[in-house]
Amino acid sequence: MKTRVISGVIGFCILVAVLLAGKLVLSIAVSIICFIALYEFYKSISKAGYKPVKLPGYLSAFILAFLGFDHSLTPTEFSGFLRIFVFISIVFLFSFIIFQNKKHNIIDISLSFFSIFYITFLFSFIILTRNLTGGKYLVWFIFIGAWATDTFAYFSGRLFGKRKLIPSISPKKTVEGSIGGVVGCMLITVLYGLYLSKINIFDGLAIYQLAPLGLLCGIISQVGDLAASSVKRYVNVKDYGNIMPGHGGALDRFDSILFCAPVVYFYINILNLL
Repeated sequence: MKTRVISGVIGFCILVAVLLAGKLVLSIAVSIICFIALYEFYKSISKAGYKPVKLPGYLSAFILAFLGFDHSLTPTEFSGFLRIFVFISIVFLFSFIIFQNKKHNIIDISLSFFSIFYITFLFSFIILTRNLTGGKYLVWFIFIGAWATDTFAYFSGRLFGKRKLIPSISPKKTVEGSIGGVVGCMLITVLYGLYLSKINIFDGLAIYQLAPLGLLCGIISQVGDLAASSVKRYVNVKDYGNIMPGHGGALDRFDSILFCAPVVYFYINILNLL
């Protein structure tokens, strides 16, 4: 526990420093973390006998760094760029089962393609949220959504947990803990939003707008955590890595954040909170 707390504090301090440093620094940091997460994912599924083609994934992580250069990138422009990259990746990956069919098969390239969407695509929403007007404040909703849920779920489960949630995937998670995580996420999301309103960062932020965001993040962050756990169960690994002692690898630490980031980004844009 001591090691987990110390590494968690260090990780939090690094995160604060990165977020305060600016958009480009954040983009580079996310790109590096994405690269590490992809490495952990490929290493884990390789233990199950698969042979993913890694180059497109690593290239996609590298491209993330450049999102920080263009702060005005619209969702439509990003979507167009993504479609081009997806098409090139499909052609590239299929060339492996055409010309190297004795080494790679359809499952290998499917896992390679999946990794780009599961990891790189979802990571990109951290950068896109940061690039919004007032993004240096909005991006915290992503981390609050994931970490508040995780913290409240842990303590709620310890205090009140009786019924197992999905024991075949995560034996320690309970229904009571899950509910506590959602409630806690809603509470912290509302408090952070009210704080922003009080210091006049944004006008018009209201509880009725923030509570649903907390609810969505509280649910989806747990889906992200269980999704990562289901993969680990299948390939029979305890953690994806050990980059953070007591917390596992980058993918272990960011599995919930990956799912929260698109929710925050789309919620803000759809409801036009700004």
